[in-house]
Amino acid sequence: MKAPVVQHLIDEFDYNRYMYIPLTIIFQSCLGSIAAMLVLSKGTTLQSGIELFFSVATCMMYNAALLAQFKSKPTFWLLVVSLFVNTLLIIINLI
Repeated sequence: MKAPVVQHLIDEFDYNRYMYIPLTIIFQSCLGSIAAMLVLSKGTTLQSGIELFFSVATCMMYNAALLAQFKSKPTFWLLVVSLFVNTLLIIINLI
């Protein structure tokens, strides 16, 4: 039942690709910078370095996919992964 909903989101992302590119770059970059700020606010340890790596790596993978003009489906999933990882890091560091 969830597959048609996801496919609809991917189709919407593909149809309005040039509208979503600047919006998602700004949104996921802001979310990633909030995650990085919260990770670094706890100090510089090995754990915070690993968390910071995942935050920056996921944001950069999405930005690189846009610059390389990947197809819509992998680009959409990289956006989802980036938003999920950064949201998870924000929640972890707020607790």
